[in-house]
Amino acid sequence: MGIKIKNIISITEARSSIFDIAEKIQKKGNHYIFTENGRAKMAVMSAEEYENLMEDLALAADPAFRARMKAADEEFERGEFVPWEQVKKDLELRRRSLVLVGRAKKKYSVKKKK
Repeated sequence: MGIKIKNIISITEARSSIFDIAEKIQKKGNHYIFTENGRAKMAVMSAEEYENLMEDLALAADPAFRARMKAADEEFERGEFVPWEQVKKDLELRRRSLVLVGRAKKKYSVKKKK
């Protein structure tokens, strides 16, 4: 599942186009590898993707989260899940039967039709 990096440029080249690179990396999945003397020196990605990556790594390091994911995988393998179509139907039913209750200070009366 490796990520294919197509944007490999030298640090010297990056220096002259840093603003253009900063714009391009805002597109999801667009990363750069900067090289020095032909060797990879650093990787560049958008701040949003970096934050998402850090969150993913934190979750992956959390033993409780890993245990929940393993349990979910095992439940799925046993067929213990609700298909997406059923979830959508259930949500639609809940939306139609939603009742809002409020406590208004003003009282309203219902007039009966004659």
